[in-house]
Amino acid sequence: MSFKSKMLAGAATLALVGGVATVGSLSASASTPSCGHRCIDVFSRQFGTHQTPNFVMDVFRQGAKVGQPIILFRNSNSDPAEDFTVSFQGLVSDFFAAGLVSSAVNLHYGGGSVRSKDEPAFELEYSPFGVDSGLCVGTATTAIQNEGVTLQPCGVSAKTVWILDTFDKSFPAFFTGYFPAINGSDTNFSHPFVLTYPKNGFPTDTPRPQVFVQNLTGFSHGFGSPIGSVQDNQLWGADWGVLR
Repeated sequence: MSFKSKMLAGAATLALVGGVATVGSLSASASTPSCGHRCIDVFSRQFGTHQTPNFVMDVFRQGAKVGQPIILFRNSNSDPAEDFTVSFQGLVSDFFAAGLVSSAVNLHYGGGSVRSKDEPAFELEYSPFGVDSGLCVGTATTAIQNEGVTLQPCGVSAKTVWILDTFDKSFPAFFTGYFPAINGSDTNFSHPFVLTYPKNGFPTDTPRPQVFVQNLTGFSHGFGSPIGSVQDNQLWGADWGVLR
């Protein structure tokens, strides 16, 4: 089942990952001019900030096929491998209603949340030069420790759904914070499987380090405790549009 229409109900997601409210103040972001303002540029707090993301999410060798690894690489306005759009966005409860996440995920992060908060969720679609590929960032199986993140069919299962963990966000202002991203197929609710960059890897290493999922290390500078224990390689931000 495909959900190509972008849900305005998920407008909070835009703010949480960089947002239209802050685009004018950003000094740099990636994506090609063909993709333009539609593109979202995801980066790791390990290497950059909203003002200087440095390295952004990239499809290895621009391969638009199922199973192609997701890496980080130097931001560029001429590299279509860095072109991603938000394919479907909303709240966890919206994804549950659409049959894309489990009742357990909805209980912990959605409308029935034990956190008393319905978290934002979304899919990231690979869209080289602004052309949707039908392939989204996800896992090939239900998330397990150290599983590599790859391109998978959009709108089919929880494996391509990412949940913003606002409970464990970093301390900076709401619009410019950094967040763990929980995979929607998660089954470990005490230490969920989140988007992670290899701790000792660097984007220009050969072979290129692949993004993967790993248990959340702790809590960041938000509402969690102990304060400050989420490592930078599990905190993510995003900007919008073309490199200036």
